[in-house]
Amino acid sequence: MLANLYIQNFALIEKLHLNFEKGFTVITGETGSGKSILLGALHLILGERADYGVIRDRDQKTIVEATFVVSNFDFTAFFEENELDFLEETIVRREISAQGKTRAFINDTPVGLNVLREFSEKLIHIHSQHHTIELRDPQYQLEILDTLSGTIPLRKEFKTKLTDLKRINSELKELESTKNKMVLDADFNAFLVAELETLQLDKTNYQQLETELKSIENSDDIKLGFGQLIQQFSNEGLETNVIHSIVSLRSKLDKLAGLHPELDKLAQRAKEVYIEILDIGEEALNQLESISVNPAEKEELTTKIDKYNTLLRKHNVTTQEELMHIWDNLASSITNLESIENTIQDLVSLKKTKEEELNSIAEVLNKTRLEAIPLIEQQVVTLLDEVKLINAKVVFDLISVDKFNDYGSNELKILFSPNKGMEPKSIDKAASGGELSRLMLVLQYMLSTKKQLPTIIFDEIDTGVSGEVAQRIGQILYKMGQSMQIFAITHLPQVAGKGQNHWKVSKSDEKGVTLTDVLSLNLEERVEEIARLMSGDNINSAALENAKALMN
Repeated sequence: MLANLYIQNFALIEKLHLNFEKGFTVITGETGSGKSILLGALHLILGERADYGVIRDRDQKTIVEATFVVSNFDFTAFFEENELDFLEETIVRREISAQGKTRAFINDTPVGLNVLREFSEKLIHIHSQHHTIELRDPQYQLEILDTLSGTIPLRKEFKTKLTDLKRINSELKELESTKNKMVLDADFNAFLVAELETLQLDKTNYQQLETELKSIENSDDIKLGFGQLIQQFSNEGLETNVIHSIVSLRSKLDKLAGLHPELDKLAQRAKEVYIEILDIGEEALNQLESISVNPAEKEELTTKIDKYNTLLRKHNVTTQEELMHIWDNLASSITNLESIENTIQDLVSLKKTKEEELNSIAEVLNKTRLEAIPLIEQQVVTLLDEVKLINAKVVFDLISVDKFNDYGSNELKILFSPNKGMEPKSIDKAASGGELSRLMLVLQYMLSTKKQLPTIIFDEIDTGVSGEVAQRIGQILYKMGQSMQIFAITHLPQVAGKGQNHWKVSKSDEKGVTLTDVLSLNLEERVEEIARLMSGDNINSAALENAKALMN
């Protein structure tokens, strides 16, 4: 519900603050008084782009601010998604700076026009004789049918399952693409895996093998080294070797034992060196005897290491760990292909189940809609009779289609004939502006009995009608106002007389400046205004009595 509207420095309005009530509110005023200015301000709240020509005083900014009571609407997800503070009385504000820059706010948080539009369009709808485009929209027509036939919950369930099906199809498409690529690579990857498997990377230490091969290849030099150690560090060596020198030294030191403690320490260390040297010589002898070169072993090692180095270069790596990582990845790709194929099979099965569920719901939707259409058509025709479209005919032409859409497997065309003897045609070809407005009013009235609608502003939809038709339009608007907030900008006393609340737009000149003002009328002022609508500025007692009769 629109609770209040504040306008500042907008066109002919200097400053205006309006507080609105529930129910049916009429807005009247002479032509050119500024009723369209109010709509222009509300269009800013609806997220339309600003016309900088509306800035009245170029030294000040223009402000339009509306307060909506949103407690009856579920905006929880919207506020969370856009990181906005939720308030039951939510304030929407548009500002146009003196430089022409525009900003939008919801509860003092800056928002883009798309966010503002998404929010406001759910709360307020402006309808005029020239703005019936949505009635020609097939999706809006189906929305009308589903609301009146009570199939909205089932359709929402269908749409949720259809979203799931679309997600499944998307996943299948992506997996099939991945699978096809993997299949193309599978043979080559299998060859690479088999090639790497021959290296037995998980069981073989190629660094150790390289060390062994290096030893075999340098066995002569190694033997020479051990021989030199044996020659110098064993008793079997020549008398000139290290052992001979140490034995001679020990003999001399033994004779000097006890003469100096530090000398004794060094003599003891020399004995330990002697023992260590003998041990080195013995170990060198053992190692020398263990060295044997097997040509077959050498050839086998060479073959293994050559193959290992070849695969290192092939895969552009330098270590065994990197090569094992490549092996694991290639092996995983083969396993992943099997896993993807299993996943695809599961998704294909799930897709079939979803399609069966959707077919079942679509059949129920189609059946329920078809069963509801005759009664809905009759109700529309009955209401059109009330607004003096006596011979009008309305056909809800429901068509079954092969492809699912958000509404099931149906498409709808509302066909309309306002006159007897004319075949019903699509709305945009069959109706004049006034006829289309009355059809829209009838449908809006029927919708208002089925669901919570946003605030609706009817902008002179009664243009071109008078007398009893105007009276019936006023009655319908009044009935709609019993369950929702309705505004009607009108020139007709029959419509104005049915309002529960009445605002008058007027224009005046103050110090050479034209200003627009909007006043809330009390009962006496309402009678006078409705009388003016009937007889002009020359209001007589008869006009006043007629005005009272219309209001009653």
